[in-house]
Amino acid sequence: MDLVEIVRRLELQDLYTGYAACLDSDALERWPDFFTEDCAYRITWAENYEAGLPLGIIYATSKNMLVDRVMALRRANIYEPQRYRHLISGLRIEGGQGDALDVAANFLVVRTMQDGAMILFAAGRYVDRVVQDGDGWKFARKTVILDSRRIDTLLAIPL
Repeated sequence: MDLVEIVRRLELQDLYTGYAACLDSDALERWPDFFTEDCAYRITWAENYEAGLPLGIIYATSKNMLVDRVMALRRANIYEPQRYRHLISGLRIEGGQGDALDVAANFLVVRTMQDGAMILFAAGRYVDRVVQDGDGWKFARKTVILDSRRIDTLLAIPL
């Protein structure tokens, strides 16, 4: 592994660590900044992804749609206060061309409710396309693939 590849891996690790920290610290207004203007964000089940089906729980096709989602979370949706803790591991560069890379990683999300109850809320993997931007790496496509079809209807905060 040469120095350029080591630096790239560290930059990608920073992207994923910053992404998780943003969500876990409830800085949701900054969440869309991790994406390109014409991004795609989708949460789906492993069965749908493997079958090539576009159906999913959440689907957004631009950064503006992500901004709208955050505004809805803050102003329109009513849900019990909660905290997420993302654990991301196994970051892998699986290919790419030019300034775009295909990256995958595993994740677990623990949700803590106001009363202190904790559950393993979600487990799965990210299948992403990241691109080099003037400010570093950003997600051009983030596909959140859930291992289980069983998901709480309270999927409020992004994964």
